Amino acid sequence: MRTTILFGGMSRERLVSVASAKALAKALPDADLWFWAPDDQVYVASDTALQAHERPFEIDLPTEGAPIGGIEAALDKARAEDRVLVLGMHGGAAENGDLAALCEARGVAFTGSDSKSSRLAFDKIATKAAVAKAGVVAPSTVALADAEAALAKYGKLVAKPVADGSSYGLIFVNEAADLETLKAAAAREAYVIEPFVAGAEATCGVLEQDGQVFALPPVEIRPADGAFDYIGKYLAKTTEEICPATFAPEVNAAMQEAALKAHKTVGAGGYSRSDFIVTPNGPIFLEINTLPGMTAASLYPKSLKAQGITFRDFLDGQIALAVARATAEGV
Repeated sequence: MRTTILFGGMSRERLVSVASAKALAKALPDADLWFWAPDDQVYVASDTALQAHERPFEIDLPTEGAPIGGIEAALDKARAEDRVLVLGMHGGAAENGDLAALCEARGVAFTGSDSKSSRLAFDKIATKAAVAKAGVVAPSTVALADAEAALAKYGKLVAKPVADGSSYGLIFVNEAADLETLKAAAAREAYVIEPFVAGAEATCGVLEQDGQVFALPPVEIRPADGAFDYIGKYLAKTTEEICPATFAPEVNAAMQEAALKAHKTVGAGGYSRSDFIVTPNGPIFLEINTLPGMTAASLYPKSLKAQGITFRDFLDGQIALAVARATAEGV
């Protein structure tokens, strides 16, 4: 099978995707590159142009290669040419199950979770409800109509889009004026609102490798200016990400157990990364990512390194899983 890195997409996370693709292409130098551009067309991309692209978190990658067509035409081509797709994509159709469903319908091998698992994991409210049944502690959900009363009760709320990642649209509700900002945002897209949980930010990856599924060493996050939003994640120079995390061993173990439960509960495939707030009473689950960032600055590759797994070995394993799954489904 021909390995092809598919990146870009139409979601707000396409910039992160381009940065992920730069790292993926370095690890898989023989892979073809297909760029799903902002005009909703897929183009052949060159590694030279990709690696030369500066400020990927801020500026769209220019299209310079031959056009393939829309995403369905590209997937038809992938099927006809027996390609396996390494999804260097985040958010939107890539992570909500739509792209996975298109691949499954054609028998195209792709890395990451299947369409059913992706749909569940992408819905933060549905995921919280599912993992809570498995014994994972998560914050309660506040209805928009109750936000004013909840603000008075808890003193601070946090809100984020139900179906988005990379901390896009993150809103901290500290006062009445912030409620108006939240209402305006919620009129444009669905939001999940929670009581603000004070504590340290952390994340924990899960990996499927050699027939086993296990949690990787957790990452402790010390954000610049106290907020791990898009700027704090990708642009701030003072954000610290420590792996393995310096929490007490029992805290790290509890986080790993919760991440593993979340991964299995949503039915994630290959790999995932769950985010937490670590409180004095233990870790609180926030959300799970089925296509976490793979940039040079991303958290999941840091966990792989701490586990002693090279990025290339990780990718080779994921490609093998993708091919095996597609083969089994085609039998």
